[in-house]
Amino acid sequence: MKFMKLGSRPDTFYTTEAVRSVSSEVSSDLIIQVKGSRYLLHKFPLLSKCLRLQRLCSESPESSQHQIIQLPDFPGGVEAFELCAKFCYGITITLSAYNIVSARCAAEYLQMTEDVEKGNLMYKLEVFFNSCILHGWKDSIVTLQSTKGFPLWSEDLAITSRCIEAIASKVLSHPSKVSLSHSYSRRGRDDISCNGAESQRYKPETKGWWAEDMAELGIDLYWRTMIAIKSGGKIPSNLLGDALKLYASRWLPNISRDGYVNKKAAAAAAADSDSDTTSEVTSKHRLLLESIVSLLPAEKGAVSSSFLLKLLKAANILNASSSSKMELARRVGLQLEDARVSDLLIPSLSYANDTLYDVDIVMIILEQFMLQGQSPPTSPPRSKLGSERRRSRSAENIDFEFQESRRSSSASHSSKLKVAKLVDGYLQEIARDVNLPLSKFIAIAEAIPHFARLDHDDLYRAIDIYLKAHSDLNKSERKRLCRILDCKKLSMEACMHAAQNELLPLRVVVQVLFFEQARAAVAGGKVTELPSNLKALLATQGIDPSRPPPPLSSTTSIPADDQWSVSGLKSPKSRMSTLRMKLAEDDDLDDNDLNPDGIGRHSRLKALCALPTRPKRMFSKLWSINRSASEKN
Repeated sequence: MKFMKLGSRPDTFYTTEAVRSVSSEVSSDLIIQVKGSRYLLHKFPLLSKCLRLQRLCSESPESSQHQIIQLPDFPGGVEAFELCAKFCYGITITLSAYNIVSARCAAEYLQMTEDVEKGNLMYKLEVFFNSCILHGWKDSIVTLQSTKGFPLWSEDLAITSRCIEAIASKVLSHPSKVSLSHSYSRRGRDDISCNGAESQRYKPETKGWWAEDMAELGIDLYWRTMIAIKSGGKIPSNLLGDALKLYASRWLPNISRDGYVNKKAAAAAAADSDSDTTSEVTSKHRLLLESIVSLLPAEKGAVSSSFLLKLLKAANILNASSSSKMELARRVGLQLEDARVSDLLIPSLSYANDTLYDVDIVMIILEQFMLQGQSPPTSPPRSKLGSERRRSRSAENIDFEFQESRRSSSASHSSKLKVAKLVDGYLQEIARDVNLPLSKFIAIAEAIPHFARLDHDDLYRAIDIYLKAHSDLNKSERKRLCRILDCKKLSMEACMHAAQNELLPLRVVVQVLFFEQARAAVAGGKVTELPSNLKALLATQGIDPSRPPPPLSSTTSIPADDQWSVSGLKSPKSRMSTLRMKLAEDDDLDDNDLNPDGIGRHSRLKALCALPTRPKRMFSKLWSINRSASEKN
């Protein structure tokens, strides 16, 4: 850190009975009171350099021995006044980035200008500030940080703006052109004279070398400095995002994995804020978060989805503005394919519902994701006069942008496949919430297009968890829930589990058994052509019996309680008994309860029972193979 020394006399100030005096052969004739402290000084050295004291002394009446001057609103307090007083007496003072702001404000208050005396304190401070402080990286940071104690004075004297410009110019310049003195926070202090050479210079080694030092600034100064850096247009968006992430981790309360504020961190934050109440601390954190959101780079991928969702969790906890929440949701939607299930588990703190997680905000995120993934127009836009004019470079640019948009839309297909797996994993987590309404569960599931799910194993697992957690669902609600499930996209393991799942509606169990038997019959190679009644039912479901089912897999990690076990499956007789029980349970329903394709329940069962002998035997053979395999295990 750079410093400057002024004066040559030794320090002769002393304290007697709460009064500060200076040892001198000449008796004092001036009493100055500064914020409760009293100074017994001399008029000549002070009035010769301070125009304000000259005016106050001329206006105030003189007593028999001492003239009293009151300075209740002195900037910088007694420390800054004593610094100016020692300069007037010629006593040695040391100026650095830590006290230059208070000294500059105090000199301005006392009007220690060149008009009073050449080489006065204001002039010397300005020279030191412009030639030394603004040229050093750490000096500029410390000086800017110290302006928060004198916000109005610093703005009027342009100290704040000049520090911000100096810091921004250093960030925007090439790293090799920036010299860093020892960091006061991590490397200790290394004081050097303004006119001397630095004993050691530290070159920034990484591209984001400036982010850690800037994280020490308060949010107001940080926001203004980041705006100046962003306006330069030279810093990549990912580096700006990393700087914001570092700043958020430094100042925002620690958000636990479950989305709640760490009590110890909140208590420490309250202790750091002196006597602020909890509501005041929350307000400060809310302002800080909203400022960080406003600084987020516009480019996609500048910050990770995980960081954005952590900010969204904090926004929920701190009750941030709806505009900040919507902006975060929009940005998450642009890169949702990079998120994790744990990131989407945003706690719900609303009194309107009792759900564990905020499902509504996730629904907004999904809507934003689907909006940005829409296909571009089939042809590039053309102006009305385009056919009458020569083809220009702007038209070529339009065609180029059109081709780029087509490439981005084709890439969005793979992102939808990733998001579909993400949503199914999210459904498995929220399905355990007993207060989660059925309508919201279905809305989340249906937010993803049908083609994005290559298989429905994870979706079936989520439905199974929801049925277990909501045992009070009636038959119509269970049917409504299972309509989002496509039995044709279930793997063999999922089909075997669903065929004996007593929580599923009868229609779903029948479809699973029917489709699996039909596919097994075709895959066995012994039946070259299916009966007409099977073909009719397959056609109503949009199934091509000649096409073998695609290989399906599930990679979502789930708790052990919700995992499927192929071993211990029921025998075919037990399956048929379960089916008869479900038929008996459904006897009270209307026989005219038809499927959307118009085929009734009993006609579907008759078609299943009317299978030829060879497919029946093959289905029984398949069951026996599965049972023997389970017994071996």
